[in-house]
Amino acid sequence: MATRHAVLVVVVLLAAMAHVDAQREGGAGAAGERFVGVWSGSWDGGGGAGGGFELTLERDKDKGLTGKVAVTGEPTYNATFTSVTFDGAKMTAKYDFPPEPAAEVVLTATFEGNGATGGWLLREKGSSGEVSSGSWKVTRKEK
Repeated sequence: MATRHAVLVVVVLLAAMAHVDAQREGGAGAAGERFVGVWSGSWDGGGGAGGGFELTLERDKDKGLTGKVAVTGEPTYNATFTSVTFDGAKMTAKYDFPPEPAAEVVLTATFEGNGATGGWLLREKGSSGEVSSGSWKVTRKEK
């Protein structure tokens, strides 16, 4: 009887560990899933520059997590992400800078609750040099 009870306990523990591992693997692949939705706020470029900032994160069945931004102020534009990745609640995304096709914007952010704060930098494509930079912050508008 004691052996059967011990075997049952081991089986339950192994099943629980397998469930935790599956959750961890699923969470890594879908790290940004909980941030899917529309986020609205503002951007700042220093020196008085700034404007409105809307971030949309979406799940595409073929491409995975995708996104886009709508930026107002100077300049005003819409852009679609060329890449977006999450490491837990930390996002890194890139998009081509519409007013200057030879440049790209790199966004970084940390999401917490119903908000996110981050930074942006504008650089020449293929370069690590920074042309301009600033910050941005958003709150969840809709899911």
